[in-house]
Amino acid sequence: MKVATFNVNSIRSRLELVLQWMQRESPDVLCFQETKVQDADFPAAPFEEIGYHIVFRGQKAYAGVAIASREEPQEVVFGFDDGGEPDEARLIRAVIGGIPVVNTYVPQGRSPDSPHFQYKLEWLARLRALFERHYSPQDPLLWMGDFNVAPEPIDVHDPKRLKDHVDFHPEARAALERVREWGFVDVFRLHHPQEAEQYTFWDYRVRNALERKIGWRVDHIWATEPLARQCTGAWIDVEARRAERPSDHTFLVAEFAVD
Repeated sequence: MKVATFNVNSIRSRLELVLQWMQRESPDVLCFQETKVQDADFPAAPFEEIGYHIVFRGQKAYAGVAIASREEPQEVVFGFDDGGEPDEARLIRAVIGGIPVVNTYVPQGRSPDSPHFQYKLEWLARLRALFERHYSPQDPLLWMGDFNVAPEPIDVHDPKRLKDHVDFHPEARAALERVREWGFVDVFRLHHPQEAEQYTFWDYRVRNALERKIGWRVDHIWATEPLARQCTGAWIDVEARRAERPSDHTFLVAEFAVD
């Protein structure tokens, strides 16, 4: 089973890049974030034409999540179900090939003194509670997406200077760690435990960021232990960031020895 995640930064702007990548790599599951399109305008037909099912939830010009899969997704649910704000354009769950898949676009947080940062921390706490309600760490489960958190110093290009950034802030890292402690394994680090300069995001605003290795690892594929034991490899497709009109993120891929 081959799975991938990609913050597409506008699915309509990046559609040709995405379709070419999917036809070349043939993932079984591909999670998108930041699709930036309301549901009525989502370009579903091109995915169906190349043999994929696609489920999505979005809004105009901001956020948005989707899952493309070879097998038809089952038990599709959008957003939180805890009585608070559902935030449907940031969270989608489905069962694909018998394996539950959770795709999230975690809020960025803007600045540490902003209410948006507190919302980010609360969002991650709500996500852990969702895992506790609906899943077990003893069963296979995939969590993928743009987590908007770099977990460790090795995951950012300048950890000293960026220590108070909302995507590397101690409180954000601690909030993500509390979710991981529920029972997840970072499958990229499982296969690349000490490998530095492995990033999934390079800011458009930084000149030659990719070549200068000024990046962040904020996109992730995490699995519960039973599924992580079946992970045979994980890698970042840096070349997709070099494509014409690329996203500021790129594809993260993992493979599992499951039918």
